[in-house]
Amino acid sequence: MRVIEQAFLESLGFFTGNVSLQTSYWSEIETAYSGKKRHYHNLDHLDTLLKELLPHKEKFSDWNAIVFAVAYHDVVYNTLKTNNEERSADMASVRLSKALVPATTSRLCDRLIRATKRHESADYETNLFTDADLSILGADDDRYRAYVHAIRREYSVYPDLLYKPGRRKALRHFLDMESIFKTDEFAAKYESRARLNIEEELKEL
Repeated sequence: MRVIEQAFLESLGFFTGNVSLQTSYWSEIETAYSGKKRHYHNLDHLDTLLKELLPHKEKFSDWNAIVFAVAYHDVVYNTLKTNNEERSADMASVRLSKALVPATTSRLCDRLIRATKRHESADYETNLFTDADLSILGADDDRYRAYVHAIRREYSVYPDLLYKPGRRKALRHFLDMESIFKTDEFAAKYESRARLNIEEELKEL
């Protein structure tokens, strides 16, 4: 069983004993992230994100909201659309409401998912979440190259003429930030390597 699957079912189980509902929710998530076009934003990404956050579990006010946000933050992912985060957040809110998850937990989940659209500095909990989502930028050379290749495959509908300028713009946006990572924990761990990775990728675009 995947780390995210176990965590999701445990968190959902705090609020509903409806096993059929729990199973159907996870099946929906698993199917979404297992699509043929999911080369990076897949179940492996969810496991990695949750593992990055687990060492900081006690820093969050509502761990269940974090688990739900991990599970749903890319559940809707269409490279032709620009509203994936909003649609993912909306889906999460509908599902959690039906599972009798408290509004406070649902609202935090919603806020975290929407924050992954721009990764802008926010409150500490949100910054931890978005930093973890960007941790791949500071990966070792092999993992970073695999990530770059996977992202290109996800955007294969776009020719290089369109993809490369957009990718360059996104990467330069990160380099122009005073710090890519908003928290001391993630900045210390990934900032230097992330900047090197991005600079190397830009040279190849």
